[in-house]
Amino acid sequence: MKTQTQILIQLWKEARTRFTNQIECMMETDLPKKLEPSVNSVGFLIRHIGDVELLFAKNVFGATDVKVTAKTVIDKYDTGEWTNFGQLKDYVKYSFETLQGIVEEQTDQDWITEISTKEFGTKTKAEAFGRIVSHTVYHAGQLAMINKYGKI
Repeated sequence: MKTQTQILIQLWKEARTRFTNQIECMMETDLPKKLEPSVNSVGFLIRHIGDVELLFAKNVFGATDVKVTAKTVIDKYDTGEWTNFGQLKDYVKYSFETLQGIVEEQTDQDWITEISTKEFGTKTKAEAFGRIVSHTVYHAGQLAMINKYGKI
């Protein structure tokens, strides 16, 4: 029988394919694309997904060794600097592996533990994990639309 942690990781990995499958088909020339009137580019959104995954690993799940400067969260808008596809792919691979590593350490009891953040208040770890799953899928939908209809 699978643990709650194993089931939640399976759910997250499946949902995250909405993001990772797109990256496999993208090219570096797609990174500056934007969909008017939005100011955020494909490259910005890829970086943002990685930033937020690392913030969750650190602030929600307690990975104290994680060093993250969530520039997309700090700046709140696209500064035009997210144009190196190799670096972005490495970053979201690292953010995924980091978050997965700390999530794998959770016990069934941990999932009902409440945590508080300024971003979304007090939630159980399970509810908070739902937020990171939906966050990535939400932005994956944006990426699909921008990549399909956006312009440089």
